[in-house]
Amino acid sequence: MTTYLAFLRAINLGAKRVFPKEDIRRVVEAAGFEGVKTHINTGNVRFDSRMRSRERIEQTLEQAFAADRGFEVPTIVYSAAEFREVARETRELAEANPGLARHYVYLLKDEPAASQTADIEARADDRGRMVVRGRAAHALLQPGYQDGAVDPLGAAKLLGVATNRNVNVIGTLAEKWAGA
Repeated sequence: MTTYLAFLRAINLGAKRVFPKEDIRRVVEAAGFEGVKTHINTGNVRFDSRMRSRERIEQTLEQAFAADRGFEVPTIVYSAAEFREVARETRELAEANPGLARHYVYLLKDEPAASQTADIEARADDRGRMVVRGRAAHALLQPGYQDGAVDPLGAAKLLGVATNRNVNVIGTLAEKWAGA
């Protein structure tokens, strides 16, 4: 069995896309996954599976979520080993960039092509910059970046299917579920 972490996109943001963590756990278990755990109510799920294909796992979960909720729930899956690497890179970037106002990690369904990565990383100015590492894109935002702005660098639209978590959630989940 392999341990995976799944991140659900665009849930619990309003009255129409409600998906409580207890329901997420129930649906993941009903889809045949084991050792299911959730963390806070933003769509963070840990589970074990014999399936080896990330794409197949994502498809299985997305179908189960849509059947249960009646709306699509894009899902991004990482093995625990992959997520440990994301957490390591997150710590490395945080240490190399002291004084950031915010550090968000966008978890990507697919790794961007080299040209797409160049476009994303070109979105740098005095508010901050983006750094892409595989299937993770880091928004490194400087003080005064316009706190509260959802995408101050205009890079999120270039990422494809993605969801973000702050650096604290990445660290907590890596420790709690990925053995980092």
